[in-house]
Amino acid sequence: MAEDVKSRPSIQGQDRVGYDLSLIFRLKVMFSAFWHSRVRAPVLILSTALIGIILATAYATVILNQWNAPFYDAISRRDLPGFFHQLKIFALIAGMLLLLNVVQAWLNQMTALYMREGLTRDLVDQWLQRKRALRLASSGLIGVNPDQRLHEDARNLAESTTGLVIGLVQSTILLVSFIGVLWELSSGFVFRFGEYAFSIPGYMVWAAIFYAASASVLSQLVGRKLVKLNADRFSKEAELRFALMHANENIPAITAARGEENERGRINTDISAVLAVIKKLAMANVNLTWVSAGYGWLVVVIPIIVAAPAYFSGGLTFGQLMMSVGAFNQVNTALRWYVSNFGPIAEWRATLMRVTDFRQALTTMGDDVDLKETIAYERSAPGTLTLEDVTIATKMDEEVDQCGGFRLHEGSVTIKAGEKVMINGDHNVNRKLLFLAMSELWPCGSGKIGLPPTDDMLFVPQSAYIPGGTLREALAFPAAADTYKNDDVVAALEKAGLHNLVARLDTRARWDKLLDADEQRAIGFARLLLVRPQWMVFDEVLEGMEPEWQSTMMKVLEAMPDATMIYIGRSDAYIEAFHPRVLHLEALAAKPDESKVADKAPNTPAPAL
Repeated sequence: MAEDVKSRPSIQGQDRVGYDLSLIFRLKVMFSAFWHSRVRAPVLILSTALIGIILATAYATVILNQWNAPFYDAISRRDLPGFFHQLKIFALIAGMLLLLNVVQAWLNQMTALYMREGLTRDLVDQWLQRKRALRLASSGLIGVNPDQRLHEDARNLAESTTGLVIGLVQSTILLVSFIGVLWELSSGFVFRFGEYAFSIPGYMVWAAIFYAASASVLSQLVGRKLVKLNADRFSKEAELRFALMHANENIPAITAARGEENERGRINTDISAVLAVIKKLAMANVNLTWVSAGYGWLVVVIPIIVAAPAYFSGGLTFGQLMMSVGAFNQVNTALRWYVSNFGPIAEWRATLMRVTDFRQALTTMGDDVDLKETIAYERSAPGTLTLEDVTIATKMDEEVDQCGGFRLHEGSVTIKAGEKVMINGDHNVNRKLLFLAMSELWPCGSGKIGLPPTDDMLFVPQSAYIPGGTLREALAFPAAADTYKNDDVVAALEKAGLHNLVARLDTRARWDKLLDADEQRAIGFARLLLVRPQWMVFDEVLEGMEPEWQSTMMKVLEAMPDATMIYIGRSDAYIEAFHPRVLHLEALAAKPDESKVADKAPNTPAPAL
């Protein structure tokens, strides 16, 4: 990325600086994402059709309002033939409006559907860019519960944006349509008070504007806290959902530790936080209801009161009075669109803030890390992997040169293709960080690592990832399920000791829950037989396995004698099978710069990966 890393706010700060981003900036971000998405064409087509339908609906509504005059005049004259004639006209107008309403409802739903598709796919695409999801997970509050932002927040934002924009357009068109009607009906009327007489052109228009404006001002004063309260609610709800999900996934460990009471206390704390925000939100909505409901009831008589002077002076017929009432209500409804939707708009802004903060945290995340010392990566000569004076820091720190850690005792090492290597060391050395460093996910440290081509390497973590879906999909991950021949898949399962699962290859299930830890690791070894990588790097995958499973896994590895294997950890089974070349990791003492550490807060969080 071309921009200077130091010019960007740190990822941990994204949750704090998010509140400083303007509404205009957020809208620009989301519009740019929409404009470059695959749903742009269908949304634009649907939007054009919607505008046409809304215009037609507004025109039919004006015709219906004009119908009020002859209809109520026929009633006032007790004209029965005229009354039935106007009912026939009403049936035609109402039928047309019904058809337009149904078509608009369908277009509304389709537009919201495409908007959700575009937004959700865009966020998922940004989230699952190489290394982003992992780095975001260690980036403070902005990285907590990405599933909430990708699912619920994206859905809410898409649906509320569609509904609010359509409502705004419809209200604007109705406002323009009926202001002219109301102006014409109230023009030329002269107010008389004793000897004084004066005229207010289009006075009913000004009355409707004043009525709606006063409601808007009061609603904003009363409901100004709703935006922040809704944002807090979404955040607390997400934390509660994560706590429940985390507890559910770790029920065996919690039960074994007799920790139900402790976990119950944690979850109850999150429940209390959610309820506290909801109580504040409920009181804010109650206060807003005083305004919205009060003005809602007043609108029953206000139009008649406003038009009454013209009616009682003989300037309007009874039918024109009812026509004025209908036009006043349409203008008032259009003007009060913002008032009536103050709560939804507050929720929409809160959701927009969460989604844009999340997207900005992802899109502004560069590949480089602003550290004083980082490991240099390069492509090594064909058939070699090099480790040159590699030192691994145990945590990231922007200001401290050395935060403690470990290094390779042998200094500079070259591993040739086909070699079998084991890297172990002191018990207080976090060997997993070397695995992450070799896979280019942990750059904190120094030295240089030269790696073979990426496509030739496969990194095998201690806990195998078993995606949801069929077992065939899990074996092929990250490739497509049909990448490997069925005979090869069956053979891989049988060699990995999973012959009992052959009949269930295409069964969809939560295999990460159905299989025990050893079976899940065996899935990873079966995957090796399918991929046949030239270079393999293992992260303590054999530690803790039952002896029978270890023996089976060794047979899997022995079936690939030409592959280069680098085992990070301690395994007697690996040593007995391959008699590997052994490298050692040794701990380093922390050597911080005292002048810099003195002013440093004791619990300053480390920057994201």
